[in-house]
Amino acid sequence: MRASPVRRQVFSPRKGFTLIEVLLATALLAAALALGFATLSAATATVRRGEQLAQANERMRAVAGFLRTRIASARAIGFMVDPDSGVPIRFVGTSGRMRFVADLPDYLGRGGPYLHDISVVGQERDRIGLQVAFTQVQNAAAITESSPRKPEVLADGLAAVQFRYRALDATGKLGQWQERWIDSDRLPLQVSVRITPAGGTPWPDLVIALPAANGGAASGLPSVE
Repeated sequence: MRASPVRRQVFSPRKGFTLIEVLLATALLAAALALGFATLSAATATVRRGEQLAQANERMRAVAGFLRTRIASARAIGFMVDPDSGVPIRFVGTSGRMRFVADLPDYLGRGGPYLHDISVVGQERDRIGLQVAFTQVQNAAAITESSPRKPEVLADGLAAVQFRYRALDATGKLGQWQERWIDSDRLPLQVSVRITPAGGTPWPDLVIALPAANGGAASGLPSVE
């Protein structure tokens, strides 16, 4: 008896994907794209914050260096005369403004003694700034120049700025900090500057000795306390 031939089943290859497979692949692709976009956004934000922090630190160092150099260079030169006493005014200081005479470097002007007027500008919270204006001084008096320099902005977007001053007390020791310098005919021994940026960490306090005060007595004082 002859065996019947075995029939072979021929399976035709699939010609496409099912709807479920397409939807699953699309969902996986979307998830991968979302993850990649989130990672890229996080990396970009990190780089941006790093750049902003670096710029803020660079600005802080530049402003602090400028203030330290200029204030330490103050000279006992009058820029006006008290109309009541006839005594030359050499330094005027409040918590938000100070004026004194120092030699201006050539890169900032024509050199020579200039009145430095460093002041806080602006009244709105977290929107104040710090600026400096220069006026030439001749014969112990500030003169009006034909082409006066415009005030230059040192820093903006600040929350608070405070200037303080101190000198020797009656016992010959460093006295308490004062928010107003009343002895305008002489220089303080030290000046303190506190700056707080808006929404940021306060800058390190600056405590600056004025070597020209009292014939150089300030040069031996500690710069920080």
